[in-house]
Amino acid sequence: MTPGHPADGDTRHRTPQERAALGKDARSAVPRSSHVEFAPTDKRPDPVDIIEAQSAARVPELVPIRYGRMTESPFRFYRGAAAIMAGDLADTPRSGIRAQLCGDAHLLNFRLLGSPERRMMFDINDFDETLPGPWEWDVKRLSASLVIAGRAIGFSTRERADIVMSAVRSYRKWMRRFATMGNLPVWYSQFDEEWVWEHFVQDVSTRARHRWTQSVAKARTRDSLQAFSKLTHLVDGKVRIAPDPPLITPLQDLLPAVERAELGKQIRRLIEQYGQSLPSDRRFLLEQYQVVDVARKVVGVGSVGTRCWIVLLLGRDDTDPLLLQAKEAGESVLAPFAGASGYRTQGERVVSGQRLMQATSDIFLGWGRVEGIDGRRRDFYVRQLRDWKGIAEPETMVPRGMRAFGSLCGATLARAHARSGDRIAIAAYLGGGDVFDRALVTFAERYADQNEKDHQALVDAVRSGRVKAEAT
Repeated sequence: MTPGHPADGDTRHRTPQERAALGKDARSAVPRSSHVEFAPTDKRPDPVDIIEAQSAARVPELVPIRYGRMTESPFRFYRGAAAIMAGDLADTPRSGIRAQLCGDAHLLNFRLLGSPERRMMFDINDFDETLPGPWEWDVKRLSASLVIAGRAIGFSTRERADIVMSAVRSYRKWMRRFATMGNLPVWYSQFDEEWVWEHFVQDVSTRARHRWTQSVAKARTRDSLQAFSKLTHLVDGKVRIAPDPPLITPLQDLLPAVERAELGKQIRRLIEQYGQSLPSDRRFLLEQYQVVDVARKVVGVGSVGTRCWIVLLLGRDDTDPLLLQAKEAGESVLAPFAGASGYRTQGERVVSGQRLMQATSDIFLGWGRVEGIDGRRRDFYVRQLRDWKGIAEPETMVPRGMRAFGSLCGATLARAHARSGDRIAIAAYLGGGDVFDRALVTFAERYADQNEKDHQALVDAVRSGRVKAEAT
């Protein structure tokens, strides 16, 4: 069995009837209505302690940027608080059925992506925390993110409930649909732009349809050439990554010459080793490029402070660029609660989880490990910096639009879980009614309340001087 695969071997080879019975039996032990539960106890860890513990392993001068971003709003805090929610989810009911989890399935981690065949796809994007675990955890993180985003925009309680109900209903209905399909049809399922238009866009408002069309067109412009023109400049006639501190800092601006040279060698070794993780044809393609420059990059919200490098490579000539992003991969925040990864390195954990959950992945997706960066061995995963990426803008959505987007996210998550877990057992557990859907409406509101308290705790920690925040 592949290391870290969520399913037990005997479970996968049971009959459909036995798998359905497994899901229905789980209702007796864990009623679907029980998923409303979220009641933190006095033993719940201080959320700021959890964030500080993560920060201790990160680049010290970047940590204040992370705090600055997380204090901006409850929604931004939530994006960086996957570790906090992982501990909270561990104390909630679970059916006992597992799948490969995204681990951070909030709504902005669902987006437009380019396939190797140059088709625009909609899929999950971020897999830093991926690990096998209870399928409910991803659905709950998505549901809570919709409420938190809805509150930020000013949607009413009823509007938020409708959005969450639609997202969870979509997950349930698509899981039930996948449960009737054979293994290969599930594996071949893809949500491309035409499919999304047919199932989720054509029935929304004219404004929303126009915005979708614009988003697809904009995503197509976000490729290596666009990133190359935006992020590089000429230095003494040579193409180099342009500084934009503290967000982008070229290697030559970070360290003295001797230390810079050594770090440059380490990153080149990382790229060489990473190439060995690629299929032979992709490795052949990578070998036609050469590394010409490296810069440190600040990424995301929760990821700020992790070691992340932009690597500029050139192919045929100076107009044939490839921009890779090498991002540090640490232990998943789910590991203390769902079990450690079975892979040799954390980079392989991320890449393997992504390939398992995504319908199609970046051709340059791979992993590597290198000694000596900041004095220790570190794991990385590598992908193209940009490859037709488009992200949602929830602050511009009206309730109807967010309802459609949430439904699309729910369907996408169901497809990912159907590939990696027991789709028949999950579908049987969920059933044809809306008991689970309604339970998650209540759970999401309760967790949004807790998230606001946790956000305020970090704001208070900044005000008191316990932690330092820096705006960017």
